[in-house]
Amino acid sequence: MIDCEFLWQQLKTVQDPDVHVNIVDLGLVYAIEAESDAIHVTMTLTSPSCPMGDFLIDSVRQTLSPMHPKGIVRVELVWDPPWNQDMISEIGKMELGLL
Repeated sequence: MIDCEFLWQQLKTVQDPDVHVNIVDLGLVYAIEAESDAIHVTMTLTSPSCPMGDFLIDSVRQTLSPMHPKGIVRVELVWDPPWNQDMISEIGKMELGLL
């Protein structure tokens, strides 16, 4: 079975190109499940109109697909709970100059 902690670490390589902080520390990734049929990622965007949405979803798929024997990554985009700045990690806040 694939180690989900490893998958979380891999997603820290995916950066939001607008703010140059990874999507995990931005609080955009809500869950990762590794199953026999696919890796399932539940995530959100900073807003429904985020112009980088397709780019970020494609980046998640490209980053994680080599980690699964079948190469399948399913990304579910959700809006509940809505993203807010409280979801940013301390590291992300430091990188954004919020601390």
